[in-house]
Amino acid sequence: MGTTREKGSLYTKIDGKAATVEFGHPASNSFVAELLDRLTAELQKLSENDTISVIVLKSEGDRAFCAGASFDELMAVSNLEEGKVFFSGFANVINAMRSCKKVIVGRVQGKTVGGGVGLAAACDYVFASVDASVRLSELTIGIAPLVIAPAVERKIGKAAISELSLSPTEWKNAYWAKENGLFSKVFDNIDELDKELEFFSQKLSNYNPEALQEWKKVLWEGTDHWNSLLIERAAITGKLVLSEFTKNALTKFKK
Repeated sequence: MGTTREKGSLYTKIDGKAATVEFGHPASNSFVAELLDRLTAELQKLSENDTISVIVLKSEGDRAFCAGASFDELMAVSNLEEGKVFFSGFANVINAMRSCKKVIVGRVQGKTVGGGVGLAAACDYVFASVDASVRLSELTIGIAPLVIAPAVERKIGKAAISELSLSPTEWKNAYWAKENGLFSKVFDNIDELDKELEFFSQKLSNYNPEALQEWKKVLWEGTDHWNSLLIERAAITGKLVLSEFTKNALTKFKK
């Protein structure tokens, strides 16, 4: 059973040298601002925890991995500052994942949309199920995937992010995501995924933690400017969300 909490849930479980961080929300594991802030803080805390060297990021249940930003909170944005703050939530999580000293392994068990695709892209290695289709639906509501684009493009390249974002109503299947570098491995079912994921993360966590940390820095080379870039992108998205187009689209969507 998933959480019923309106503000979502976040749990961390440490097993040996691997920490599992699990987020959940009743609306298809979407993110309210408070949950994004909590996830950012948790990743920053785990980054400094010397007893672990790997983080597994997962969401609740066996259906959607993440439906992106909370629709209700999107609709509630009423001025530029609120818009910037709201979209900075995903910017802060991606930056926390990027600068985290631990390798982050993602578990994507089902469909993922918008900001959820950004989260998957900011992981260092991703296990996915065959049901893990992806979609960047932002253009359909009058915004664009500006905040997550650097993370997604770093993984799949400009051509694939163009293909994904410019057909915002179209789902791409898990094998498309794997061929384009978003997913590392795809499994036929969740049981198989979880078995392999546990084996992989335990093995990875037993390698030299200093080597893992130094290697992660290399994997993320050239992204230091994201601290300011993603916040600038959040401000632009905040402006777009206030447009007449977006307000109408969100209202229609809600109905």
